[in-house]
Amino acid sequence: MTLLTSIFTVVHLIAAISIVVLVLLQQGKGADMGAAFGGGSSQSVFGSRGSANFLSRTTAILATVFFITGLSLAYMYTKQSAAPRSVMATQSGANGSTSEGTDGAASSSQGQANPDVPVVPGSTQN
Repeated sequence: MTLLTSIFTVVHLIAAISIVVLVLLQQGKGADMGAAFGGGSSQSVFGSRGSANFLSRTTAILATVFFITGLSLAYMYTKQSAAPRSVMATQSGANGSTSEGTDGAASSSQGQANPDVPVVPGSTQN
């Protein structure tokens, strides 16, 4: 599982850096107006409009890869976590470990209320 996590992390970082570079390479909407009135910078490898389509499609694909790898990493790290998921699991684990290796005096105090737990006013205590 560690190798798969490493692969997803590398792909995630490459996608993030590539998105930043592609967004910075794209021209704004106002740059097309300059090309329409005879701007000399409109001649490029992809043509006057071809680069915008190529760059926007590539950005969309990389954004999809970025979101998929981000969600996959979040899911994998959630599954790898060994911490208890609730406070009740933590409390039952702590209470179970303290009462197992003790003598009879500790087992007789199990029926009493735990002093660490707050008491609701007006409730009856056993």
